[in-house]
Amino acid sequence: MSVAAADWLPSATVTASGRPVLSAGEIERHLLPLVDLEPEENPSRAPLRGCLLALTSRRLIFLHEPSLSARALPLASIVHPYPPHRRHNHNPLRSIFSSSSSSSSHHPRIRLQISLPPSRSEVVAVVVTCKADVDVFYGRLLEAMRARAWEAAPAAVPASGASAAGGSAPAVEEDIATRMPVVGVSGILRKEQETWESAGQNLQDAFQDLNALMSKAKEMMELAEKMRQKLLTNSSAQSNSGDEEMGSKQDMQDLLLSVGIVSPVTKETAGALYHQQLSRQLADFVRIPVEKAGGMIALVDVYCLFNRARGTELISPEDLLQACSLWEKFDVPVMLRKFDSGVKVIQTKSHSDDEVFARISSLAQKLNALQKGISPSDAALTLGITPALAKEHLLNAENKGLLCRDVSPDGFRFYINLFNEIDPKNIYLSKTYGLYHTWISVATAAH
Repeated sequence: MSVAAADWLPSATVTASGRPVLSAGEIERHLLPLVDLEPEENPSRAPLRGCLLALTSRRLIFLHEPSLSARALPLASIVHPYPPHRRHNHNPLRSIFSSSSSSSSHHPRIRLQISLPPSRSEVVAVVVTCKADVDVFYGRLLEAMRARAWEAAPAAVPASGASAAGGSAPAVEEDIATRMPVVGVSGILRKEQETWESAGQNLQDAFQDLNALMSKAKEMMELAEKMRQKLLTNSSAQSNSGDEEMGSKQDMQDLLLSVGIVSPVTKETAGALYHQQLSRQLADFVRIPVEKAGGMIALVDVYCLFNRARGTELISPEDLLQACSLWEKFDVPVMLRKFDSGVKVIQTKSHSDDEVFARISSLAQKLNALQKGISPSDAALTLGITPALAKEHLLNAENKGLLCRDVSPDGFRFYINLFNEIDPKNIYLSKTYGLYHTWISVATAAH
């Protein structure tokens, strides 16, 4: 049954790469690759078949990947979850002779007593049709329900000035009371002991500060996401504001977006779906950096940006390459490309080399370029990309026969290919028009 038919559940938004869109403060907890949702008491409700189940801190999201549509069951509507069980565990022969209509009966089932307005309380079953540890999922479901993140309010910052002052006064008095002059060998030993104790205390405080920073990292990313969502709302509500104000809001949105991914895909939450979901999340993440870079960005730059956004959940280069290689199986707007030199980049599928070649050709036909050629730095300024990528485009244009390369101790210089302007039947013919004539004029004037 399609997800659209299950209109008794609220719909959920899905990204272009097939990842569920999480609300501000919502964290992904666990993934199950293949599940069904069956109403057990109300046959009029349409079931859900073959969905990816994402457990978050607020919802159960049933994602139908082929249609990129999803339905969500709020955790707040779950009255009581029952432990997983198999319907025919007590009688194996019964499952063998059961009808085909109940083929999912031998799969583990997690029954949920839910209450969706305006109907009364009823029971639905999450049928896990894949090989997965259902007990782990059930445990994380209980943890998410006990946390009740949908009711959590931002904690107020305590006024720590008075408490800090009050807490430090006794310590200072005690330090003054026990301080004794350093006299003799015993004084030297006592001084050495105090030095080691002070160093140990400083080390302990440093690790406490680090642990506090790690614990607050996700809260800071959630705050940044809330601020970004608020800016987006205000921007849509005040669409008639000035260009300068809109530009500043866009800069602020980009800055907050770079703070971090609120719910990064991890091996712990995704399990066997780790690389698949990482690939989808990466496709959503690189969309803005690739567009800002002109449609192409180096893979090493993406590795740095993506890991910075993930905070403490870093990934390896191998994981990044495997995630990029999976884009061929998904309908995502970006792709991995490898130049002949071995440099790997990520580019949009709509990126056109012909447009880049046209801009490079126009740059190479300028009077100064006809005389001195162009360098990768010159092309980088024109194309708005890094010199490393500009060099790859220049080499690619050379392979297409648009440019000629000159290698010198100063580096590479590229010139427009004038061999296409020479008549092979009369190579000594000096034309009075066209690019060849312009080059002759520039060369003559230079001498």
